[in-house]
Amino acid sequence: MDGGGVHGVKFDESAVDRLLSVTPADVEPAPALSFARNVFIPLTTACRYTCTYCTYYDPPGQASLMSPEEIRRTVRMGADAGCTEALFTFGDDPDDRYTQIHEQLTEWGHESIHSYLHEACEIALEEGLLPHSNPGDQTRAQMATVADVNASMGVMLETTADVQVHGGSRAKSPEQRLNTIRVAGELGVPFTTGILVGIGETWRDRAESLLAIRTLHEQYGHVQEVLVQNVVPNERWRNDPVPVATMRRAVAMARVALPETVSIQVPPNLSPVRELLDCGVDDLGGVSPVTDDYINPDYAWPALAELRDIANEAGVPLDERLPVYERYVDDGWLSSTIETAINAENEAGERFRDVMRN
Repeated sequence: MDGGGVHGVKFDESAVDRLLSVTPADVEPAPALSFARNVFIPLTTACRYTCTYCTYYDPPGQASLMSPEEIRRTVRMGADAGCTEALFTFGDDPDDRYTQIHEQLTEWGHESIHSYLHEACEIALEEGLLPHSNPGDQTRAQMATVADVNASMGVMLETTADVQVHGGSRAKSPEQRLNTIRVAGELGVPFTTGILVGIGETWRDRAESLLAIRTLHEQYGHVQEVLVQNVVPNERWRNDPVPVATMRRAVAMARVALPETVSIQVPPNLSPVRELLDCGVDDLGGVSPVTDDYINPDYAWPALAELRDIANEAGVPLDERLPVYERYVDDGWLSSTIETAINAENEAGERFRDVMRN
């Protein structure tokens, strides 16, 4: 084995060369496509990072924090629409940088944003949805605070490279991202991660990022899906869109890099999905019938009918799934809280089990 790796994650250097040679012709189309029906809950728009391509964060003084009542109304709306997933998002450690957010949390009886996230997940479970939280970088203690009330969790690795768009006094750290993925494995949390294409990374960076994810999955077995997501133009990012040819090669590279059991996902509101269907894509991610994509508000979710059209064009079935992949349900990865929700003899439990029976 040739020595190699990034930020303490070791992999065979020759594997990088192999991935750099991959083309779409080297992969087969997936036999089916899947998606999850979710409701999107931006717990707060505060974030300690200021990435130049991101429209999600608001500066201090402008960022808000959803109240428990707002959370309950939103997740109830999702449950009424037949959703199974409550997708919770917020910026990294918002209560560390934003005094207003910290003070509001204190007023509501919480010592941290993760303590509040636990309450929010409990509300989602009470209303009949399975939480999937994506709160950015997390320490072991932070993730352990909320792991028991989440069916799955996630964070985008984005890239292992130190790119300029992450720079400045509050630079996003690839090492911290990798550590979050590692912590999820140590805690036995089914996990979603991915790479962001078009933020200044090279092809070698993409290959190394995918191999780092693969290495951590081989160690813990917890990565259920990997996104290959293109950065999109918005009010803070005026660069040209990522070329389709780049996305085709990146998706094929991901499919070759990762085990077949790990799904390759592209977001259908951001990516040219129809032109990527022959490159190994097998999942279209979480799609909401009732809420916006608050991270990319200029790009509306496609309707379910459009997802069916995409699958029909590929000549494959479209299967709905839970926010946690079924193999993790079957293999006992879930907390007793989540298992109880899935097995409950109520409307929500029936909905969850109906999705698994598809």
